[in-house]
Amino acid sequence: MTRRTVRGLAPVLLAAVALTGCSSGSDGATTVDTKPGGAPAKTTAKATAETSATKGGTVGGSGSVCKLPVVLDTAQHWTAEAVVAGKPGSDFAELGIQGPVTLACEIDAKPAGHIGFLRVWKGDDKGSTARQALEGFVKADTNPSKITYTQTTVGKLSVTEARYTIYSELLDESRPNRAFAVATPDGPVVVHLGGLDADEHKSMLPAFELAKRSVRLG
Repeated sequence: MTRRTVRGLAPVLLAAVALTGCSSGSDGATTVDTKPGGAPAKTTAKATAETSATKGGTVGGSGSVCKLPVVLDTAQHWTAEAVVAGKPGSDFAELGIQGPVTLACEIDAKPAGHIGFLRVWKGDDKGSTARQALEGFVKADTNPSKITYTQTTVGKLSVTEARYTIYSELLDESRPNRAFAVATPDGPVVVHLGGLDADEHKSMLPAFELAKRSVRLG
């Protein structure tokens, strides 16, 4: 599998507009704390029948196409590809940067019949908490609203999750987004799920949940 540059992201997104899909998924967590800097609720990560996805592989470990500070499981048929962010000063540099993190890996849902990606971002600030990285990431998205944060524990890792919406002028609708972050000795990692529309987002939630409940240090 070849490495791709951020230059290829825009055409992929445009091509995705023609396709849709539908399934279901929800982790059932109670969300609180809509103000940045507040204390998140503590919950326990768990899988349910609705959020189960069959494991297809892993990314981030030894021999993985994506070199990451964490390892996480990927859903069956989803394919991972490393992303090389644009060089500073290039026309495409900003496409690979969102707030404090840089895009490092795309996990593509198209082979599984959906339109969207799990995107893994990583930052260089080794002193950053998961919450700080996630707040910076969400704030840098396109007009985020209805933001809520929760905190879960996966193994020995503290995982902070955000749910929020962004407005799409193209589709004239607000689309749900989910992201979670962890702090590592090498800096924070953010895993984000968007989707072409609300239905596609919902259908891909099981893959997001699989990644979240399997995340561990690399």
